[in-house]
Amino acid sequence: MDRMLYVAMTGAKETLLAQGAVNHNMANGNTTGFLADLQQFRSMPVFGAGHPTRVYAMSERPQTDGTPGTMDRTGRDLDVAVKGGGWIAVQGPDGREAYTRRGDLEIDVNGRLTNGEGLPVMGNSGPIALPPFDKIEIGADGTVSIRPKGELGDALAQVDRIRLVKTPEGGFEKGLDGLMRPKDGQPLPADADQRLVSGALVASNVDMVGEMVHMIELSRRFELQVQMMKTAEQTASSSASLLRPV
Repeated sequence: MDRMLYVAMTGAKETLLAQGAVNHNMANGNTTGFLADLQQFRSMPVFGAGHPTRVYAMSERPQTDGTPGTMDRTGRDLDVAVKGGGWIAVQGPDGREAYTRRGDLEIDVNGRLTNGEGLPVMGNSGPIALPPFDKIEIGADGTVSIRPKGELGDALAQVDRIRLVKTPEGGFEKGLDGLMRPKDGQPLPADADQRLVSGALVASNVDMVGEMVHMIELSRRFELQVQMMKTAEQTASSSASLLRPV
């Protein structure tokens, strides 16, 4: 009976964790460039001093859905979308290079080019910094050109080039900060074949209908596991009553 109770108890706990992951996906359904986390359940044996005769349920994130979201036109000069599943290099909160599809770019108070999360966008030799300008253009190859403030004419001066990369052969790992990094931890080289679309953004790839259905399934699974725990308790009580002396 303890086996049944343990499996149901751990299953209910892991179901709650899975519901949290689904909630996180749904909460980011409108977040630019967000990639949905996948979830799966599996049985894990309990190892200890004896033979592993017990198992427990475990919820895990096997990977992140790397499918690009739809491309939404905005018409804003600083909005860029990577075509064909490429990535924009940014400086993560830990100071290391990381990768994202979030292209809602801004100029901060220090003249640095950042994305919507405030992360510096990486260029050929580090974070891109811009002098005061009257006009800015971002080319399809990531080239950032400006017309310096006060300059006459339509000529633009190239300042830097956004580092664009492709998915590495070993794949990416998604960190707790939502950024993607190669599994070997090494920075990726720029890929000249990657292209940007100016005035557009890559939307979140979360399937809101699918996530809602998944949430309902998890809710029903949790209810079933709680019912199993109640059944185990009732069965244990019935078994104990049979052993009582008359």
